[in-house]
Amino acid sequence: MENQHKHTNELIHESSPYLLQHAHNPVDWYPWSDEALEKAKKENKLLIISIGYAACHWCHVMEHESFEDSLVAKVMNDNFVCIKVDREERPDVDDVYMTACQLASGRGCGWPLNAFALPDGRPVWAGTYFPKEQWVNILNQFKKLKEEQYEKLEESADKITKGIENFETFNVVEGEHDFTIETIQQIGNNFLRNIDFEEGGRKGAPKFPMPNNYEFLLQYYYLTKDQKALEAVTTTLDKMAYGGIYDQLGGGFARYSVDSIWLVPHFEKMLYDNGQLVSVYSNAYKVTHNPEYQRIVEETTAFVERELMNQQYGFYSSLDADSEGEEGKFYVWSQAEIDSILTPDESNLINTHYSVSQRGNWEHTNILNVNKSITPGDLNMTDDEFNYILTRAKEKLFAHRSKRIRPGLDDKILTSWNALMLKGYIDAYKAFGDDHYLEIALKNADFLITNALRKDGGLNRNFKDGKSSINGFLDDYATLIDAFTALYEVTFDEDWLVRAKDLTDYVFEHFYNKDQKMFYYTSNLDPALVARKMELSDNVISSSNSIMARNLHKLGTLTTNEDWIQASEQMLKNMQEQFVAIAQPNFYSNWCQLYASFISSPYEVAVLGEDANTKALALQKKYLPNSYFLGGKTEGSLELLKDKLQEDRTMIYVCQNKVCKLPVEDVERAVDLIIN
Repeated sequence: MENQHKHTNELIHESSPYLLQHAHNPVDWYPWSDEALEKAKKENKLLIISIGYAACHWCHVMEHESFEDSLVAKVMNDNFVCIKVDREERPDVDDVYMTACQLASGRGCGWPLNAFALPDGRPVWAGTYFPKEQWVNILNQFKKLKEEQYEKLEESADKITKGIENFETFNVVEGEHDFTIETIQQIGNNFLRNIDFEEGGRKGAPKFPMPNNYEFLLQYYYLTKDQKALEAVTTTLDKMAYGGIYDQLGGGFARYSVDSIWLVPHFEKMLYDNGQLVSVYSNAYKVTHNPEYQRIVEETTAFVERELMNQQYGFYSSLDADSEGEEGKFYVWSQAEIDSILTPDESNLINTHYSVSQRGNWEHTNILNVNKSITPGDLNMTDDEFNYILTRAKEKLFAHRSKRIRPGLDDKILTSWNALMLKGYIDAYKAFGDDHYLEIALKNADFLITNALRKDGGLNRNFKDGKSSINGFLDDYATLIDAFTALYEVTFDEDWLVRAKDLTDYVFEHFYNKDQKMFYYTSNLDPALVARKMELSDNVISSSNSIMARNLHKLGTLTTNEDWIQASEQMLKNMQEQFVAIAQPNFYSNWCQLYASFISSPYEVAVLGEDANTKALALQKKYLPNSYFLGGKTEGSLELLKDKLQEDRTMIYVCQNKVCKLPVEDVERAVDLIIN
């Protein structure tokens, strides 16, 4: 196979689809490895560390313009040791050089990320996408700097490395602290000031789905009954569901929209977005009972199972934005094409309902998006007629689209992203009670145990081509602990709780910083990078420290482990000054959820007896974010269940700080005890 290509580099031995995309570039790429770093030291060359991911449109553009060009490659090969990194496989490496980019530019950065570093890996400068001519100029500038002013590169490396080490700082807060409803209201008001109440999401463009923001606002609404918080959630979820960011034919969400109205997406579809959005729409359904939210969950999980799930129930990472070298080509339509496929009645309905025109709404084509101002009555149809024709027409268009050349699939299976999707399925099961969701969740959990969990109790991050690899990072552990704990709450199978506890013990042993009382992102088993960093702020995916802090709060409560509850509280105290007084607490929304959980102690809801699972599910169909569930047909081993089983009755105990109200058999009475 290799001899069919003019060039082959060291990436040919990798499993990452992104790295393999570059395996036949004329650039002499290496994967991130000791070999590459040793080569740079031995030959006294600067490093180029180029970071991206398989679904990244501008990564493809820069590859085509520069990395496939033999003249550009010669400049790179002669003067640098060139390393390619899949950011999804090695988020630790990405984080170091992304921080370097932010420090060097003073603003946000993206992908492709291209960093220049000394042979020891210390970054001297980093940027993002560059057109070919500009990239060649940059290469020549660094070649000249190395030859003539190496001391300047050393100075820059020292300055940036210190900046990386101190990039996210916090104070270890000692002593007692009160968590108050007044403070959470201040945080909530700051959140709401940034919401676009016309179009949803944060004000301005681009617009990213930020699932944890809306999970916090749902919890804030539960606590305060502030209708603006619920409006912020429903406006955002409605607008996303009707916009071009949502695949109106196939289900599932793209990564973000480039505009302020959710119309034009960056067309790549990521597992982590869709897993978390299934959770948000499921939880929002519990509050609103909006059938559209149920439809979105059904269609999105159907998309995941159809296009991102393997035969062993592992979930792949993403679908590319591009097909046939064009962004979005798989998803967009001309009016003429639609008219040629459908009957006149179907075509009229689709073109009206999805805002299709001859001119198009994006680059002379149409991105399907719902025109909510049009009703069935406007088309002289009943609701039933409208829905029947719409369903039939969508099926025809979907079948036609399925014959197109598909976007590329990134078929690596990442533990943390799988855990997010697993949690999405659990949340869907709790909201809708469909056994299918629980069945998929259990099969995915078994897949992860078989393929990600090592004999030493640790996790690997990546599974590809039958092989498990890359020592897990904190997010792999945190998200899987969260998912396994949630699985216990819906099955009452203590094995899941034991697995969550074992993983938590492992995290304390290999990731915990006893002085700062927080967790490093990398294990103490991993080779050292330029800096050993902590992931503190929440982004599209919540930070691994905030997820761990919430895990410790829940697991500590369920297992009566006061040390874990205190560790969670300490982490929150360390972080609260970061988000309490700032105007934009959006990047700490998972911490804010933990703060809300500390305002009043969570309810320990124990359900014991023959019908325990049925009654627990009925309870969990309600939105009760401050309740943790435990129970079963027997008392099991948990202290909170001791002496609570009553013969021939299924009882619900609503407790707080281990003190229980009188047990009840009726679900609605139990709900009243929780919310009143």
